[in-house]
Amino acid sequence: MSDRFDADYIKDADSMHFIMPYMYPDRCDNQAFFTFRIDLTRLNEYLKKKCQSDPEYKYNLFQCIVTAALKTITLRSRLSDFIHDRKMYHRREVSAAFTVKQEFTDEGGEVLAFIHAKPEWTVDDVHNEIKRQLKKLKQKGYADESTSVMDRFNRLPKWISGPIVSFICHLEKKGRIPKALVETDPYHSSVVLANLGSIGLSSGYHHLTNWGTTSLFIVIGTAGKLPFFENEEVTFRDGVEIGITVDERIADGFYFAKSMKMLKLMLEEPELLERPMNEKMSDELWAKLK
Repeated sequence: MSDRFDADYIKDADSMHFIMPYMYPDRCDNQAFFTFRIDLTRLNEYLKKKCQSDPEYKYNLFQCIVTAALKTITLRSRLSDFIHDRKMYHRREVSAAFTVKQEFTDEGGEVLAFIHAKPEWTVDDVHNEIKRQLKKLKQKGYADESTSVMDRFNRLPKWISGPIVSFICHLEKKGRIPKALVETDPYHSSVVLANLGSIGLSSGYHHLTNWGTTSLFIVIGTAGKLPFFENEEVTFRDGVEIGITVDERIADGFYFAKSMKMLKLMLEEPELLERPMNEKMSDELWAKLK
């Protein structure tokens, strides 16, 4: 067994995690789906203050969710694991990917954003990186590398491109695909995010894929007034619903539950997003997760 260009082979996986990829080899057959509601009361107040520091490109909910996701994956290392070709690997970096609509029209193209997080990053770094990428991605005629490669194959006669694409899929399945072909492929990131709220849709389920290595997919719905239950009473507060699909083979339910609670806590106590991603949480904060 050997390492990949993007991950290290896990040699000491326990017996269950060794056997499961043989019993259930496909990622799409091992999906678990979680949904939960975030109280945005404190986050909205936090964003008002943060936007004063950059009125040109304001801080927003999506940037905070990206930051919280990256920080959660950094602190919960098993979320960086993935199973490929029946072997378990640990990713060497934490990354996030999402699709950017260049124009909100039926004809508007889509391009891919890919964020390579660093352990010392905070919400400010994520804000600045998304700002930098969007400035480039929104340019008319821009195409990311993955889209450019697909366009070149699509221009070839199908009797030529078909076998080539099939061979590339075979190489990818065996973990031998050239790094250059998947550097901007969202399904080779730690987590893919879909901000459906930006187009007026609610959150929902999104499948994983057998192609690639992504073990997490996050869907964000439209923010607005939502019911919250507390002390046997219902109150309507600013909130958002989030759906998360995971490959259940990489960890157990308890590990996932604790990780999701951490993500929720960071968004409901947004000052945590200003701490470095690799800074461990205090015992007091861990107690809140329990």
